[in-house]
Amino acid sequence: MTAPIQPGTAQPDTARSAGASAALSHKQILTVLSGLMLGMFLASLDQTIVSTAMRTIADRLHGQTAQAWVTTAYLITSTISTPLYGKLSDLYGRKPFYLFAIGIFVVGSLLCGTATSIYQLAAYRAVQGIGAGGLLSLAFTIIGDIVPPRERGRYQAYFMSVFASSSVLGPVLGGALAGQSTIFGLDGWRWIFVVNVPIGIVAFVVVMRVLQLTKTRQQHRIDYLGAGLLSSSIVPILLVAEKGREWGWTSGLTLGLTAVSLVSVVWFVFWERRMAEDAILPLRIFANPVFSITSATSLLLGMGMFGGLVTLPLYLQIVHQQSPTRAGLLLIPLMAGIMSASMTCGKIMRRTGRYRLFPIIGTATMFTGLILLSRLTYESPVWHVEVFMVVMGAGLGMSMQTLIISAQNSLPPKDMGVATGSVTFFRSLGGTFGAAISLAVLFSTVLVNIKGRLVTAGVPASIIDRFNGAASINDTSVIATLPPAIKTAVLQGFADSTHTTFLVTACLMVPAFVCALFIKEVPLREHGGIDAARDEAVEVERAKVDSAVL
Repeated sequence: MTAPIQPGTAQPDTARSAGASAALSHKQILTVLSGLMLGMFLASLDQTIVSTAMRTIADRLHGQTAQAWVTTAYLITSTISTPLYGKLSDLYGRKPFYLFAIGIFVVGSLLCGTATSIYQLAAYRAVQGIGAGGLLSLAFTIIGDIVPPRERGRYQAYFMSVFASSSVLGPVLGGALAGQSTIFGLDGWRWIFVVNVPIGIVAFVVVMRVLQLTKTRQQHRIDYLGAGLLSSSIVPILLVAEKGREWGWTSGLTLGLTAVSLVSVVWFVFWERRMAEDAILPLRIFANPVFSITSATSLLLGMGMFGGLVTLPLYLQIVHQQSPTRAGLLLIPLMAGIMSASMTCGKIMRRTGRYRLFPIIGTATMFTGLILLSRLTYESPVWHVEVFMVVMGAGLGMSMQTLIISAQNSLPPKDMGVATGSVTFFRSLGGTFGAAISLAVLFSTVLVNIKGRLVTAGVPASIIDRFNGAASINDTSVIATLPPAIKTAVLQGFADSTHTTFLVTACLMVPAFVCALFIKEVPLREHGGIDAARDEAVEVERAKVDSAVL
C-alpha cells in the first residue's frame, strides 16, 4: 500500500499533461519557446524603448527633474518581484504566474499610455515592473522544467537573440515614436507603451494554448511577512543606489534608508530561518556552495554588465555626438558578441556536458573588454568602440546563461523556480549597484576633467571661471552651441571620465573571475526539471514503501 501523502511533499498528477515530458520534440519545444520569447520581448524591449524616449516624455509631462522616478519605480518592482515569482511558481505552477505577469504588464502599459503627469507615469511603470519581474525569470525557469540541462544552453541562446533584437529595435522605435507629435490622434510618445498591448495579447494567447506543464499539489503556508521583509530590505537600498548621488551619500535620508534596509535584512534572515521550507527564500539553498558562489558571481557580473552598458551610450552620444537612435544601432556589435558566444557555448555544452570553464573565460573576457573600452579617448574612431564591444559581449554571452544553468542544476528540481529567480534577482541587484557606481564615478569626475582640459587648451582663466560646466552636464544639447575650443575641451573631459568609469567597472570583474574559479561543476541532469522532480518523487515513495515493508 502506498504511504499517505506527507505535508509539504509534492505529488505529481497521475495524468501528466502533454508537453511536460522529456520526450518533447525540438519542434514542440520551439512552439513553447515562441510564447516565452514574446513575453521576454515585451520586458526587454520596454527597457530600451523607454530609455531612448525618456527625455521627450519628461518634456511632454513637464517633469524633466523628476524623470528618474520613472526608471526607479520600474526597477524596484521588477527586482523585488523576481524571487517572489520563483517561489510562488514552485508552489502553484509556472503557467498561471507567467500569464499573470503578461496580463499585469499589459495593464501597466495601458495605464502608462494614459499618464498625465510624470509621477503618475512612475506609478504606472511600477505596475509594469511587477509583470516584468516574472516575464524574465519564469521564461528561464520553464525552459528548465522541460529541457534537460545539457540541452538547455541550446534553447537559452534563443533568449539571447531576444535581448539582442530588442536592444537594437528599442532605441530606433523609441526615437521614431517619440519624434512624432501625434499618431492616429494619440501623442507619439504614448505609442511607446500602447505598442506593448497587441504583443502582450498574442503572447498571452500563445502561452495559454501551448504551455502545458504537470501540476503539483503541496501543503504549505504563504510567507507573507517574509515577502514584506524582503521588500523592506531591498527597496530602501535600491532608492539609495539610484538617488544617493542626488541626495548626498552622507545625508540623513541616505543613512536612514540604509539603516532601515540593514534592520530588515537581519529580521528577514531570522524569519526565513524560522519558516524553513515555507520561506519565500529558503535559506537552505545558500548552504549549497555551488548555488551560493553562482549567485555571488551573478551579482558581480550584473555590476560589471550594467556599469558598462550605462556608460557606452553616454560615450557614443556625448563624445561622438551620435543621436540616441544611431547610438542604439551602434550597439549591434555588443549584441552580436553576446549571441555568438551564447550559441557557441550552448553547442559545446550539448556535445560535451561541460560548462565550468565558460563563466571563468567569460568573466576574464568581460574584464578584457572593459579594459579595452577604458582606453578610448576623444580621438578614438567609432570602429574601435565596435571591436571592443564585441569582446565585452562575448564575455557576457559565455557567462549569463551558464550561471543560470549552474544554479538550476545545483539544487533539487523542486527548487527550479527559486534557483532561477534568485540568480536573476542577484544579477538585477548587481546591475542596479553597478549602474549607480558607474554614474557616480562619471559625474563626480567630469567637471574636474573638463576644467583640466580647458586649462590645458590655454583657455583664459576669466573664461573658465564664467564657464558653467554643470549646465553642459545637465543638458548636453548645450555642448553643440559652445565655441569650438571649449566644446572640444568639454568632450575631452567627458572622454576622460568614461575612461575612469570603464576602469572602475573592469575592477569589479576581478572578484567575479575569482568567484567563477570556485564554481564546482556538477554533472548535468539527464532530464528536465518536471521529469526529474517526478522521478525524485517516485524514488521517495518507493523508499517509503520499502521502509513500511521492513
